[in-house]
Amino acid sequence: MKMRFACVVVMGLVVVLGGLPFSSGAQLDPDFYNNTCPKVHSIVFDVVQNVAETDPRMPASLIRLLFHDCFVQGCDASILLNNTLKIRSEQQAQPNRNSIRGLNVVNDIKTAVENACPGVVSCADILVLAAQASSVLGGGPDLIFPLGRRDSLTANRKLANENLPAPSFTLTELNETFAAQGLDTTDLVALSGAHTIGRAHCSFIHDRLYNFNGTRKPDPTLDPTYLQQLRKSCPRIARPKTLLNLDPTTPDTFDKNYYSNLKVNKGLFQSDQELFSTPGADTINIVNKFSRNQKAFFNSFANSMIKMGNIGVLTGNEGEIRKQCNFVNKKSVEVDTGSLASESEEGMVSSI
Repeated sequence: MKMRFACVVVMGLVVVLGGLPFSSGAQLDPDFYNNTCPKVHSIVFDVVQNVAETDPRMPASLIRLLFHDCFVQGCDASILLNNTLKIRSEQQAQPNRNSIRGLNVVNDIKTAVENACPGVVSCADILVLAAQASSVLGGGPDLIFPLGRRDSLTANRKLANENLPAPSFTLTELNETFAAQGLDTTDLVALSGAHTIGRAHCSFIHDRLYNFNGTRKPDPTLDPTYLQQLRKSCPRIARPKTLLNLDPTTPDTFDKNYYSNLKVNKGLFQSDQELFSTPGADTINIVNKFSRNQKAFFNSFANSMIKMGNIGVLTGNEGEIRKQCNFVNKKSVEVDTGSLASESEEGMVSSI
């Protein structure tokens, strides 16, 4: 059964369906495009599915792209904007540079949607629909996002550098970063579960394997056998193109094994393992719950994704519906294209 979440605004009051807090300004509805672009869900799904057949990493990359959009001035597709004379692209922020993937896929989706419904569907909504398709294709929950977002006219590289969590974050840093977005501890643990699929480069864990916190020793929370496996793939003289599975057990299946891995000290990133290995942390019970009960994980992941997807949305007459996702409609001349985020196979999967 599909889960429905919606917000109805009645005479300035908010009626919340599905237990999620929406603001009265967020006039979003899962059926927003029923009349204006009824096939938008299937169009997005088909493009993502076709890409995933040749690039199985793409679903994880598209989910991550949504995270990196929503954590910077809200879910407004600002991450998609290229450098221009007036816009400093978020793609060149340190957490995004040469790491985010899927930008070309979003552009392909936009082209397909524009062919069917010109000037109707925002790039911000395309991002959430791409994440929905990616979750389903991986075997995860169907994320019934309310729709009706509009696209930003600006980007914010400074916030991108400040707001996005890193793979080396401690639990305290993670909690602070998520709380700043209005997300609680359950959201943190549930959204971290997106690391049940995807890959990461050795560079993100090299210090953890050889010089954790400047100790010249590995992170003591790493399972010794897993440590040796990782060191074999990532020798001391790092191979930057080496890719590692975020989930060493079922790397391409969206399931609860991410949490089972944490319980046996096989979280790839420090920020993953912190959820279970931090003494006395309130995240431990949540990890235990999700490791036992995949349905509970799926329900919480869907709730938290939809909650995250409502951060800082533009609606009504705010922003615009971009004709091209990487430019505002009154675009200025593009500059510095050579340093925009790479769409190559070297794209890295960072922390959420």
